[in-house]
Amino acid sequence: MKLILDTMSCPAHLPVVPTKRHREPPMIDINPNGTGLPGIEQLRVIVGAVMTIGLVLSVLALIVAAIVWRFGANSSNPHLASRGKTGVMVACGAAIICGAAVTLVNFFWNVGRSV
Repeated sequence: MKLILDTMSCPAHLPVVPTKRHREPPMIDINPNGTGLPGIEQLRVIVGAVMTIGLVLSVLALIVAAIVWRFGANSSNPHLASRGKTGVMVACGAAIICGAAVTLVNFFWNVGRSV
């Protein structure tokens, strides 16, 4: 609670009480260091290659699951068709996660910095 009194509006018998200043905590600003570790560029290349492999495998899984879904639907096998549908959804989800990984990490990094 801050108490501020002006000397002009204060009666003569009351002392002037100085205000208490709230001390701000020091600001810490730390950013990721892209050159701090040896081999960081090779690690970026490896992560990029893993993302590419993930996307290629997602497309392959999508093709296989679509074939299974079509085979199950044509042969009147609802269990096989259901497995194919599930495989298509999983393959699409994996492709979305692989493609959006960098954007998701950057989004949550910025949210964490704003807290």
